[in-house]
Amino acid sequence: MEIVIITGMSGAGKSLAIRAFEDMGFFCIDNLPPQFLPKIAELASATKEKISRIAAVVDIRGGELFDDFKDVLQELKKDDRNFKLLFLDAHDEVLIKRYKETRRKHPLSFEGDGSILEAIQKEREKLEDIKRYADFVIDTSTLLPRDLKEKLFEIFVQQKSKEAMLITIMSFGFKYGLPLDADLVFDVRFIPNPFYVDTLKYKTGKEPEVKEYVLKWDVTKKFLQKLFDLILFLIPNYAEEGKGQLVIAIGCTGGKHRSVTVAEELFKAVENQGYKVSIFHRDIEKDKKG
Repeated sequence: MEIVIITGMSGAGKSLAIRAFEDMGFFCIDNLPPQFLPKIAELASATKEKISRIAAVVDIRGGELFDDFKDVLQELKKDDRNFKLLFLDAHDEVLIKRYKETRRKHPLSFEGDGSILEAIQKEREKLEDIKRYADFVIDTSTLLPRDLKEKLFEIFVQQKSKEAMLITIMSFGFKYGLPLDADLVFDVRFIPNPFYVDTLKYKTGKEPEVKEYVLKWDVTKKFLQKLFDLILFLIPNYAEEGKGQLVIAIGCTGGKHRSVTVAEELFKAVENQGYKVSIFHRDIEKDKKG
């Protein structure tokens, strides 16, 4: 039996996720108290037509019952249940915007002064330990509903059929915030910046002139070799430990030049080793001129 437990920040897309799992053929349950998880697994196994795939949302709407979530996860591991924990997250400002647009109340808004921001901060504190148990963390801050659905399909359907770890390499700009779903983050702001070259300023790291500029420096060449060695060492070791997803983030100031070039080079190096890998440039279109 395959069990996917969906949790994370309120407003991060758990309702969208559970509908996506339903479309993928999972037996879905929303707002399930964590204490019911082991029993649900037993009941599903005992049905005449055995339910082989279950997706359940477990979150702070459970109130006091949610406090036992970590103990329940440990119990499931002890019983050797085949489950994956999916954690959905988003930046605070995005969550606030979503709540204002929908005019819905945050589950913890009745605590404290009733502000959305305070409720979000309280929820982050409650979920801090749970997030460490997650097999998959997805930052939905910049994802459209269809993007989230495609990402879930890629992880829970395509990946399973190919029996391979899903590797994502992304570029980003530190000025727009750290990617919440990154497992490894590398800062390449030490590389000379094409932004200060007039002819390159409004180009991106995908264009030949910028690539040539970024890659010509000795410091870039040395860094890339060390980065390739480290990543290609880590991937098989992570896979051996059963890690299903690896998100490698490469950051520069604005996410348009250096990080894009380095991410592209790393993508080629990993792909050349036969691994399943995708690439995503999060901030490449920000502050676009012309």
